Amino acid sequence: MLDVADNSGVKLAMCIRVLGKGGSRGKFRRTVARVGDVICVAIKKSLPTCQLDDKKVHKCVVIRTTHPLKRPDGSYVRFDHNAAVMIDNEGNPIGTRIFGAVARELREKNYMKIISLASEVV
Repeated sequence: MLDVADNSGVKLAMCIRVLGKGGSRGKFRRTVARVGDVICVAIKKSLPTCQLDDKKVHKCVVIRTTHPLKRPDGSYVRFDHNAAVMIDNEGNPIGTRIFGAVARELREKNYMKIISLASEVV
């Protein structure tokens, strides 16, 4: 379950699939989404003014995770909650504002629009 950190009207979303990552052979291994990965979500809680359909599958970009993220300088970044931003098929955010901090690793994944809308980049 992910908090949605934009003003698209969606409050809570459930991850269905991590896109772009293959499975593994042998034992069952769950694919894990990291910061900057695109996932498919189902909307679980939304505002009445939300323009997105609750019965369809939508795409999101993960911007915060509770699992620590190791950086090349040896430091770790960890957030309190898992959060995502709703995007369209071209990769642009649906909302016009992003709440809270986002990780710097989104810059390497070319999500510059999300970086520019965010209030703080950690």
